[in-house]
Amino acid sequence: MEVKLRNPKDIMKLSRLGSFHQSKLSFLRSFLDEFKDWKYNRDLFDLNENGHGTAVYSFQKKDRVYSLVCFANEINDEERSDRVIATKWDAAFTLHDGVPTKEDLSRLRNEVPRQEVGRLSYKELTLSRANKSIRLFNHVVDSLSKGNQPDLKLLSKVGYLYRTTAVYGSGKFGLADRFRIKNRKEINGPFRLEMMLVYLVRQFTFDQVNHVAKSKSPKTAVKLDNKICKSLGIGNSTGLGMAPFIVNHPTLLNNWIMSREIALKKIRELKKVDLNEIKIFKISLRNSLKNITSWNTDNEYQQKKLNFLLKDIKKFIEFIETEFDFGIDYPFNEIYSWLDNRMCYECIEYVVSIMLEPFDEIVKPLIKKMSSDEDKYFTIPAHRTVRDLKKIIEQKYSEILKIDFHKKENYKNFWFISKNKEEPRYADRFEENGSELEQPLAIARDIKNLYDKVTVTSENLTIDKFLFQNSDLRHVVRRAFIVEKFPYSEIQDNTIGEKVIPIDMLRLKLSFFGALKFDPRSDKWLRICMFQGAPLPNELKNIDQQWVYNS
Repeated sequence: MEVKLRNPKDIMKLSRLGSFHQSKLSFLRSFLDEFKDWKYNRDLFDLNENGHGTAVYSFQKKDRVYSLVCFANEINDEERSDRVIATKWDAAFTLHDGVPTKEDLSRLRNEVPRQEVGRLSYKELTLSRANKSIRLFNHVVDSLSKGNQPDLKLLSKVGYLYRTTAVYGSGKFGLADRFRIKNRKEINGPFRLEMMLVYLVRQFTFDQVNHVAKSKSPKTAVKLDNKICKSLGIGNSTGLGMAPFIVNHPTLLNNWIMSREIALKKIRELKKVDLNEIKIFKISLRNSLKNITSWNTDNEYQQKKLNFLLKDIKKFIEFIETEFDFGIDYPFNEIYSWLDNRMCYECIEYVVSIMLEPFDEIVKPLIKKMSSDEDKYFTIPAHRTVRDLKKIIEQKYSEILKIDFHKKENYKNFWFISKNKEEPRYADRFEENGSELEQPLAIARDIKNLYDKVTVTSENLTIDKFLFQNSDLRHVVRRAFIVEKFPYSEIQDNTIGEKVIPIDMLRLKLSFFGALKFDPRSDKWLRICMFQGAPLPNELKNIDQQWVYNS
């Protein structure tokens, strides 16, 4: 039996994309799986009694070494800010290619804490900074120094000791350009080095809090329990800066979604599944209830989605436990059909993620296809004709063409870069100034404008001549020819309409990063926690592949 890939016109709607969840394809999970056999080491830990100083952590395999260099800084409370425009942080980090020398450490000590203002070299691969959750960090220090473990309820409400405010790579601020390292097998997956940095930073936070507690009271202090460490991750507040990414990287977006869709298709095409595969699916499904029921958010939109998810997943578990027979042919196709006919998007996509858990042989080859050589597809085929372009638009953007952009509600908003905050922003064009600075992120509107233009242009005209007359449409012509080859490269929705919910775009990307829970603080930014529940570095060799659900 052959199962068709799900229709991009359905899947690429923001309401659907904003219901995606982490899976075995997510970057942090594939990173852990790839580096489980590498030697982990804490190479340097030179902190004073207050936890300020330098630390180095590494992963090594044969002659390859990646080293996280940490600089813990002393700052005043009033200097602590999570905004991009901040200039001081509790800690700053870089991932160094190889073993840093004394000269490297001296150079990095002068540059890394300065972040964007500093200058890195080709030896550095990623750059980041983070701030303490002061209340929680101090609580843990006080508890440990007195010989006690911290309050678990307080820990669960926050979920981290530090939160990152940015993670940079790919040539920014002097960092190594991607081309230098792109052929390395171990990092053949999106954001793998960024995931390594965040993971090692997590371990640094545990070591630092233990060190400060020990320094405060050497005779009574105890270490933070490993089980508690595992329950903590690295926090992050993600705003609209992430949204343009998925618009501006169409082939990369396609490869992420395509990998997930191919995995689902292949699993649905399995005629029979064995007892171990059934066991993994069922256990992951049952255990996932712990994730859902411990998911805290005050956001009405997310809480509503969460309530629907919990209601539907309980119904689905009852169906699986009492009615469903895995002995039938194509059991997962039947399961998907049952979900698709009865359940909300949040539940469907949640179970799709869990369906991937038993099938390493399907998932792992797809991980290697999730990166993209984007420059390869940047060139516009100048020899093609307006007829070709018109046909592509009609086939690939049929839902977009139905939108009436003469109605105010369909062009109410605009995207711009805030000069003061140096971050992307989203504003009402009828109530706020600045629409003349609008960024080219309204793809649906631009596609519609392009279509209006091609319908009154000779179909035999070549694209180079068309663009000579319509250079302002070059960016959207390029996208149309990209979506011809990459069906999941385009959001099939109006990103400037009245009904758009920007956090749906953020959730999409964060689900592929591997975030477990989402806590929107508005429709424009949300909080997440990375690596919460993940094994510690010294446990990686015996990693539980379903740790997300079993932790």
